[in-house]
Amino acid sequence: MNTTEENSYFLVRGRAVPEVLLKVVEAKQLLETQKAMTVQEAVEKTGISRSSFYKYKEDIFRFHDNTQGKTLTLTFQMDDEPGLLSEVLKLIAQFEANILTIHQSIPINGIASLSLSIQVLPNTGDVSKMLEEMEKKRGVHHVKIVAKE
Repeated sequence: MNTTEENSYFLVRGRAVPEVLLKVVEAKQLLETQKAMTVQEAVEKTGISRSSFYKYKEDIFRFHDNTQGKTLTLTFQMDDEPGLLSEVLKLIAQFEANILTIHQSIPINGIASLSLSIQVLPNTGDVSKMLEEMEKKRGVHHVKIVAKE
């Protein structure tokens, strides 16, 4: 796996995630809710090894857990076309998320890099669907979640 793939983020439907990764999420949930007091207890309850837990625990999390009221930072590239940023911002508004910050680089070779921080509110629509709609827009490339606070 190259460095780009190692640092990439993916939004994947649960049915496409290998069982071991789902069990890591389950074990983390047991620890967070104190239904398991130790990692050993959590992995025994979920049927995975401690090495699997430690290997993947920092790399997988349930996307919608506590997303409401959280700030998501997105990065993406987009073609330098008049009105395209406006279309992306309008899409975010349609999903009723609150835009907190916008940072756009000066376009190089017709491509600008952007970073957006958005606040997910109680009435915000499905964030996964919003990201999917962003990536469908002609001229928008590589939408990634880089932080969830």
